[in-house]
Amino acid sequence: MSRRYSFDDREVVRINEFKKQYPQWSCEPLTAQKRAIFSIIRDKNTRKDEFVFYADRMTRLLVEEALNQMPFERTTVETPVQDATAPATKFVSKICGVSIVRAGECMEGALRAVCRGCRIGKILIQRDEETLEPNLIYTKLPSDVAERQVLLMDPMLATGGSAIRAIEVLIDQYNVPEDKIVFMNLVAAPEGVHRLCKRFPKVKVVTGVLDDRLNEKGYIVPGCGDFGDRYFGTI
Repeated sequence: MSRRYSFDDREVVRINEFKKQYPQWSCEPLTAQKRAIFSIIRDKNTRKDEFVFYADRMTRLLVEEALNQMPFERTTVETPVQDATAPATKFVSKICGVSIVRAGECMEGALRAVCRGCRIGKILIQRDEETLEPNLIYTKLPSDVAERQVLLMDPMLATGGSAIRAIEVLIDQYNVPEDKIVFMNLVAAPEGVHRLCKRFPKVKVVTGVLDDRLNEKGYIVPGCGDFGDRYFGTI
């Protein structure tokens, strides 16, 4: 028998504790829809086409939440009704998406679907499997990235090493102000949230779901496996 969905009280308490510690971090308790989507994404038996469909759907929802972190200004618009106006809002500045290659590229389609004409940059970082530390390999960003609001994208926040390295590149090499960066991730480990938010207190972080922990190999538990491999079918 089906029953009305209710929030997990333990999840709500845990998320609220993190929010008190890190006001720049945003993660909402899972609704019935989101929990159902994540159940499909986590399942190791989910086919590639289903994984891609539901990963895109979840990313689209997350992009909508991330855009709420962007600065807006109040204005008015004229409606089709004669002499009538309505209060309105608009983005203060242009947006640039930056994906951490390769898995971050999975999120580009959802951003383009929501933000028409949005420019996309790329940062390639590879994690050393022995030390778990990130190595910068390649960057390609718009020349005016420092003048834009940057939405940094990577579906998994594990140790936080890759995200931190990418943010360092944006700030140190491209002069992007720290408070103009929003980092978006679908699944995060507590260790990664702690490390990233302590290192960059002005960077806003938008997370889909907060998982339990990292294992001894630095993988998120329960996680969903290697997101890029499952999305691109290279398992």
